[in-house]
Amino acid sequence: QVQLVESGGGLVQAGGSLRLSCAANGRTFSSYAMAWFRQAPGKEREFVVVINWNGANTYYADSVKGRFTISRDNAKNTVYLQMNSLKPEDTAVYYCAASIVGMPRSVGGYDYWGQGTQVTVSS
Repeated sequence: QVQLVESGGGLVQAGGSLRLSCAANGRTFSSYAMAWFRQAPGKEREFVVVINWNGANTYYADSVKGRFTISRDNAKNTVYLQMNSLKPEDTAVYYCAASIVGMPRSVGGYDYWGQGTQVTVSS
C-alpha cells in the first residue's frame, strides 16, 4: 500500500511558476513509476507527465513540454513537478499517481492516487 500526499498548489498569475510536491509513505517508493495528472472542471482527468523509478526516463504531454519538469528524490520518497510559464488553461486539480508496471499514460494504469492539489492560473 502506498499513500500519496500532494502539496504546493495555489493561485498564480499567467507566466508565473509553481512547484508541486508529492510525498509517499512506505519503503517501496523507488519501485514505482510516478506521474502527474490533472483534471479541470467538467473535463476528464488527463495525463501530464511520468517518470520512471530512477528518474532516467520521462514522458511529457505535448501541452506541457518545455514548461513543466518532473523530478524525484527516492531518498525523500518525493516526486516534484516544477511548472513554469503557467497559462490559464493549466488551471486544474493536480494529482500524483504511482504505478508498479511500466510508465503508463492512462488513468487506468495507476495503482495509487493522491487527493489532489488545486492550481489556479489567473490571466
